[in-house]
Amino acid sequence: MMKSTTILSAGGVLAWMLATGSPAMQAQKLADAPSAVMLAKNIQQQSAEDSPVAPHASAMAGNILSETPAEMRSNKRRTGQRVASIPAELTLQEAEQIAVRNNPQVRVAQLLARAQHQVVRQTRAGYLPQLQLGGVAAQANDGSRFTFDGLRSTRLITHAGGGLDFHQLLTDFGHTTNLIASSKLYEKARNAQAQASTLDIVLITDQTFYNALEAQALVKVAQQTVSTRKMTDRQVTELTNNKLRSTIDQAFADEDLARAQLLLLDAQTQYSSAINALTSVLGFDQSMDYRLVETGGVAISSPPPDQDRLVQMALQQRPDLVALDYDQQAAKKYARAQWEQLMPTLDTMAVLGGTPVRDDQYFTSSWFGAVGVDLEVPIFSGFRYTAQAHEAEDRAQVAQENLRDMRDRVVRDVRDAWLQTNASYQKIAVTEKLLKASNLGLQLAQARYKLGLSSIVELSQSQLEQTQASIENVNARYEYELSLAALNYQLGTLP
Repeated sequence: MMKSTTILSAGGVLAWMLATGSPAMQAQKLADAPSAVMLAKNIQQQSAEDSPVAPHASAMAGNILSETPAEMRSNKRRTGQRVASIPAELTLQEAEQIAVRNNPQVRVAQLLARAQHQVVRQTRAGYLPQLQLGGVAAQANDGSRFTFDGLRSTRLITHAGGGLDFHQLLTDFGHTTNLIASSKLYEKARNAQAQASTLDIVLITDQTFYNALEAQALVKVAQQTVSTRKMTDRQVTELTNNKLRSTIDQAFADEDLARAQLLLLDAQTQYSSAINALTSVLGFDQSMDYRLVETGGVAISSPPPDQDRLVQMALQQRPDLVALDYDQQAAKKYARAQWEQLMPTLDTMAVLGGTPVRDDQYFTSSWFGAVGVDLEVPIFSGFRYTAQAHEAEDRAQVAQENLRDMRDRVVRDVRDAWLQTNASYQKIAVTEKLLKASNLGLQLAQARYKLGLSSIVELSQSQLEQTQASIENVNARYEYELSLAALNYQLGTLP
């Protein structure tokens, strides 16, 4: 089940903190700021060249479902091997690979798929020969009869012997065949869910990675703000000492510097918290020292223009849809198999063995053997078979309706994600213009203040607007990255 995606950046929280008081309450609200992307489950891998919205997509999760049963049993592929440490410089693709290797949910999903493969083998065993070896030795009151086993009356004789028992199903008119087909389809559904779990971990990693990058960028903004406020504070102090400015100007400059320093402290705390969250997603329970490296470059590609094409892509490759489709196909096969319990069953059987210890009065030969054909035709089972068949049909219809409902929600979620991605992309250009204008306004305010044409209030307001514009620009950039990843998620491709 996919969930709608919302984006909220910590940058907006930092800008609000800069403009208001109560540092303790501000720090608490910053710590409680929600994640940038609310994630849902079940996504499917798509190569980078097939995805119009994944210019830097990784292809590392695509081979998980191509494992043969022997490879899965060997447990030596990279997804089953934990990574011992994080490299000193961590890129997004490296973070995705480490998270997939270390996260237990990926292994759980793979084990469930392997378990379903064993169900296929169990079901297929009904069509394979059954051969048993047995032996028995009995001391009995020769000639007496066993008389309380229903209608049978077995003569008890002292003997010892053994032999082979062979049984082979010839046909049950499609019952076992449809059971095998149903279990195979369920296996495919579990494989799709395993891939979705893997890609879900990848997307969670992308979310925490981009949150950490954004926090890292906001630390740089805060450091630049502190540097600018210090320079202004020194200038105002010198002017005040020379009796060119009043002590009120000095008080305003000191307050602005203190707020900038608080902004830096909170930004550093937010960055440390984001790094801790990323370390946890990567599967480590202890802090590690590493630096995030952004490999995407400065240029930002525009979102895909064709919304209808994206919808069709999602309908074709979303793994939750694939899993539900396999589930409803499997349910139909199983319903058909339940009806075929009313058909006859034909099998052949044979026995061969010897009785070395025997009483010749009752055993005319030292060996025994027989071969034959058994035909069983169900006449009346108390309506059990028909009830099971009707139950299976109803469950198949439920699976079909679930698939139809999921298709409707996929179309809605893709369109919503596309709208949000386009809005986030447009915000980048707007915030860049706002940043340029605020930089120019700050330069003019500083020049006017030096010439004595404006007050410290005007300069402080210009500095605040420039800091807010810087934060909003950083926020807009990473908001677009996160919305792009969310769109890829809705499409069922790697972010």
